[in-house]
Parts: sequence; structure tokens; C-alpha cells
Amino acid sequence: MVFHSAYEPVPTVSLPIHDAVLGRAAEWGDTPALIDGAGELSLTYGQVDAFHRRVAAGLAEAGVRKGDVLALHSPNTVLFPVAFYAATRAGASVTTVHPLATPEEFAKQLRDSSARWIVTVSPLLASARAAAELAGGIEEIFVCDRTEQGDARSLQDFLGSTAPVPETGVDPDQDVAALPYSSGTTGVPKGVMLTHASIATNLAQLEPVIPMGPGDRILAVLPFFHIYGLTALMNAPLRSGATVVVLPRFDLDTFLGAIQTHRINGLYVAPPIVLALAKHPAVADYDLSSLEYIVSAAAPLDAALAEACSARLGLPPVSQAYGMTELSPGTHVVPLDAPAPPPGTVGRLLPSTEMRILSLDDPAKDAAPGEEGEIAIRGPQVMKGYLGRPDATAAMIDADGWVHTGDIGRVDEDGWLFVVDRVKELIKYKGFQVAPAELEALLLTHDGIADAAVIGVTDADGTEIPKAFVVRQPAAPGLTADEVIAHVAARVSPYKKVRSVEFIDTVPRAASGKILRRELRNRA
Repeated sequence: MVFHSAYEPVPTVSLPIHDAVLGRAAEWGDTPALIDGAGELSLTYGQVDAFHRRVAAGLAEAGVRKGDVLALHSPNTVLFPVAFYAATRAGASVTTVHPLATPEEFAKQLRDSSARWIVTVSPLLASARAAAELAGGIEEIFVCDRTEQGDARSLQDFLGSTAPVPETGVDPDQDVAALPYSSGTTGVPKGVMLTHASIATNLAQLEPVIPMGPGDRILAVLPFFHIYGLTALMNAPLRSGATVVVLPRFDLDTFLGAIQTHRINGLYVAPPIVLALAKHPAVADYDLSSLEYIVSAAAPLDAALAEACSARLGLPPVSQAYGMTELSPGTHVVPLDAPAPPPGTVGRLLPSTEMRILSLDDPAKDAAPGEEGEIAIRGPQVMKGYLGRPDATAAMIDADGWVHTGDIGRVDEDGWLFVVDRVKELIKYKGFQVAPAELEALLLTHDGIADAAVIGVTDADGTEIPKAFVVRQPAAPGLTADEVIAHVAARVSPYKKVRSVEFIDTVPRAASGKILRRELRNRA
């Protein structure tokens, strides 16, 4: 059975993403577009529009051409959107990089994406340079701010550029605007090719269910480099005339203070922040009365936790949303005006989106009505594919255009979707993707480890964390859990760290050699 959206279809938005988002910037000229929530800098819509055009001209003069890939390596700043839209206007695809990536991780993404340019910030310049040295092929590294030594050109220097604004002839339906990295359902991170049209159309799909406009004030604490932040906290509000208050990282007191000071009315968060709002005593010290709604996505949210958060803040039920990087990312949202959504639902289908629930016994067939099965999605927001990985693309998107998400869900009689489990191996730590295969390969580089497997388990706070099952080498009987954790922590970004270790005699495997993770989950 194919499920269809109850909303009117939306036409494909065949525009370059910079035009789709900033097309009405002149109309909102003096309205604050971006405010530094931890400082004093702010940009109006008129400034964002003018600045991104000048920076695009400067990038083009530096040599950026259509088809190039530019790596944007930065925490949230008010200049992150300027850099992003400038790069796309110059014709480049933007691959977003976790600011805490190690130089080795960063270099791997640079090589895989064939990036030729890097935009970073001065505190991360050394890491960017180390990555560029490892990867090779980098033409130049720019910074958004300024370095004390003046040893890297700043995008701010381009604001005085007299070069012509580039006209690159972007094909929105085919050209890649964003190249975030996702592990899909398993394996190592892969470049997700999101076209200008797929991202812009997803923004149009979201409008009927989560409307924004001038006067709305949105707090951007989730990272812009993640597709959730890129869509919900950058592109969507800037497309609608809302004001985005930007924070570089999550610190509870700074976060709560920004809500109070800037009179934030809309929050887009992940479950750990919902947990803090529901239970942390510091919440009582701040005036959060400006809040009108909260949307949680990126990872499953417990229904009881959502209810506790809403009750404490005196707000309507916390809305959930569902999607994945490969879907630009949204497919389901609980509408802000939904009168009584059932607890735990991730929403209803967005406009122009179709869904099937596939039988777990025979994926070629649909599950019976009301039964659980794998969620499959089809719509204009589907990615173009994985960069340079046709086999992985074919495994993800079938011949009829259905994306096999790897998530298990069920649909009730009113069309509400509930995500109940995952068939995929991917771990979602606080909304960030952690690929078990990547950690397993790293564990096996330790001389004291004979074999290893990694799964996601839920800790006391309801957060999914990576847990390693480790087989010691006979020559290393004294290997400790702390040593295993430290070995991984020294080589990966903080969110990828192994946080629990259990020593076992053998890793359970099928005859094919595939790790039997279900057996490990049963004992975890």
C-alpha cells in the first residue's frame, strides 16, 4: 500500500538554493536576519544578500568555478550562511565538515569529495591546514573571521571586491548544492548529493506544517553543518523573513539566556536538549515565556519525556519530525497546529511525499495495514545519489525510486507514523551518525584487540551510545575498558567515542562473516 500526503502537492522549486532562500531578502532589507547570540554582531537581510554576492565575486576571482567543491569547516556563526550561499552562487558544491573532525577524518572527506577549497575559522585553521596537507589538492584555505598573523585571507576582505558577481548557469535539478556526509544505513560516511532543487523543494514542503515569517525568532544551537540545522535553522527561516539567533555550541546557561534575552519563540532541538528542558534545575532561573513551540528531530524522542518538557514549560506538546540526510532531510512533521497528535508520533507525510511500509519478511511486499515494517520514501526531496558510489546508491534507492530508510515503523488509521526500531546498523548519538564499521576498523588497529563489534545501546538518560564488544588478544589479557576507550577517543571526533566496553570470548558472526548484532543487542 502506498501512503500519500493529505496536503496539496507542491511544485518542484527549480531555483539555485541561494535564490530560493534569499529571493525576498530585499523585501525584508532592514529586518535582522542573523544575530550572534553570544556576541554583538548581527546582519540584516539586506546585508546577507549583499555580502554573499560580494564574497561570491571574491571566490570567483580567487578561482572557484562551477563544479568545484568547497569544504565549509566551521561552528555556527553569522557568517556561515554567507559563506554557504556565496559558494553556491560561485557555482561550487558545499561539503559541510564537522568542526571537531580530526585532521585525518577531515582529510578523508576532502579526498573523497575532491574538494579544492576550504573555508574555516581562525581557531580551526591549524586543523584545516593539517587536513589539507594530508589530502593534497587544496588550492587555498580562507577564514570567515581574521587571523592574528594575517596568514590566511578572510572572506571579509572580499566585501570590498569590485569583481563581477558570477553568473554560473546553475542547473537546479542536476547540480549539487550541498554534499553532507552520511553513513546511510550502514558502513562508512558517504557524500550525499543534494541538488539545489531537492533542498529548495523540501523547504516548500515544510512551509504548510511549520510556517515561519517576519517576527519569528529562531534559536540556532544545532549545527548548520548537519542537514537538520542547515534546513530547519538556516535555510527555512532565512527563506521566510524570520530572525535567526546563532549559538556556536550548546551550553545550557548560554542557551537559556539567549531564549530569555532574544525572546525566542521557536526551538528546533534534539532529544538531549528536550531532556535538559524537562529536568535541569537551571531552567527555573530563566524567563522562557516567549517560547511558543518546540520541534525535536534527529533521533527518537521518548513520549513521556516530551510530555514532561511540555508540561514544565506550559507549551503545546513537543512536535517531532522525521527524515534523513538522503531526503534533504524532511519527510514527516507533526504540524504545529495539530490539535491532538498521538504521543510518540513523528508526524504525517509532507506534501508531494509518498511512503510504503515494507514487510520485514519479504521487502518486495508491503506489510499488512497496521503492521511494522521498513519505511520507504519517494518524493522530490530524494538525493541524487551517493558521490562516486553507484552500488551504494542502488542499494539505498530501488529501481522505482523508493528510498529504503532502514527504519522500522508503523502507521495508524489516521496516517500518523511511529518509528519503533532500526534495521540499519547506524548509531545516532545525540542526532549525529556514528557508523559501527568505522569504529570496528579503528578498534582492530589496537595491538591488544583480536576482534571487535560495535552496537548502539541506550544509557540511563535515554541516549543511544556506541558500545564496543572486544575480544582480547591472548598476549594482552590485562587490556582494560579505559584503554580501549582512550584508543578510540584519540582518533575520532568526540561524538564518535566508544562510551562502554564489554569483553567477550568471540564476536558472533554468520557464515558469511557478517556480525550478528542482534545477538549482541540481546545481551547488552
